[in-house]
Amino acid sequence: MTDTLHDNILKPKGRSMLRGLRGKCPRCGEAKLFRAYLKPVHDCSYCGQDWDSIRADDGPAWLTILIVGHLVGPLIVYFVLHPAIPLWVSFVLIPLLVAGLSLLLLPRCKGAFMGLIWATGAPTS
Repeated sequence: MTDTLHDNILKPKGRSMLRGLRGKCPRCGEAKLFRAYLKPVHDCSYCGQDWDSIRADDGPAWLTILIVGHLVGPLIVYFVLHPAIPLWVSFVLIPLLVAGLSLLLLPRCKGAFMGLIWATGAPTS
């Protein structure tokens, strides 16, 4: 597919976000979006899309905190309401769960945000 043909086609937001969520280029869905944990590639090795100009800033962190908070919050309430569970269990389990979920979700949220920013053509700073 040529660049001019691709640029004339409407960019579906959902598909671009899902591709970014998988860590793939939101434009073509073929090449990797990240060269390191949270570092995007300079440009796509398959379609040549420039990713240096797309900045997700604080959006992925906000979404990660929102998701992790909603998943872990009920567990914290459960531990508070059930005092039969030893306190050390909650002191060990909850921080590990928060850290693990955050590390798992953050790059996926960043990919989804980059896909949405690219698909909408939103201005970046």
